[in-house]
Amino acid sequence: MSSLPKIDRSRMTIKTQAASIASRMPMPASLRVQESTLRLVSDHSKTTDTPPNVSELTNRTLDIAFAVALGAVFSPVFVVASAVLLATDGPVFFSQTRIGRGGKPFKVYKFRTMVNNAPDVLQKLLDENPDLRAEWERDFKLKNDPRVTPIGRFLRKTSLDELPQLLNILKGEMSLVGPRPIEPFEITKYGRFAKHYFAQRPGLTGLWQVSGRSDSSYERRVILDAYYSKNRSLMLNLSIIAKTVRVVLKGSGAY
Repeated sequence: MSSLPKIDRSRMTIKTQAASIASRMPMPASLRVQESTLRLVSDHSKTTDTPPNVSELTNRTLDIAFAVALGAVFSPVFVVASAVLLATDGPVFFSQTRIGRGGKPFKVYKFRTMVNNAPDVLQKLLDENPDLRAEWERDFKLKNDPRVTPIGRFLRKTSLDELPQLLNILKGEMSLVGPRPIEPFEITKYGRFAKHYFAQRPGLTGLWQVSGRSDSSYERRVILDAYYSKNRSLMLNLSIIAKTVRVVLKGSGAY
């Protein structure tokens, strides 16, 4: 697997790096490894590398400030979404175990977007449809997922289902910008790049979010997460935040 390319910082701005990374990064043939998920998490759980060029205190302060501000701005959305979901059969919120910084598991929060028996429905779909199974094993998601409810499809398309993760940010489990939080079994896709994921808090948005999102391959997602980990800076974070607004408004790669 080829190493990450070096960027000539004297000739490229950080914003240009973020915009062009998707086309510059080499794609490995495969990122699958033979070790079990538990072994990978255990091997990297002691990783505490701090990415350069970003003050942890400054980053945390900005996280809290943005989370509080966004919570205030979108408080009406919380009320309306909660009211609509309460009228359906099931809870308002959905929580799931994800892997955080240093391999520490935490519960990520979302508005519920699926039917109540989603795991059973998924298993039945995968057992009966080889094409869907192949899509799931490749991307860990389905583009036309029949488990998603009508209101859930709207919440996903607008990314409003992620709003409860502002609480994860306030709790210090996530950051505003970083790799998207993954489930434990997904870490096998990262191979030797897993250390870059473990070195930082997962983010509400990130380089992958503004570089194709679910329309891009999982291999590209891994490379983008590794690139961000090695080049994280305040300017890159602000650039990603600005681009996130455009991506969310367009609904790019959201399903």
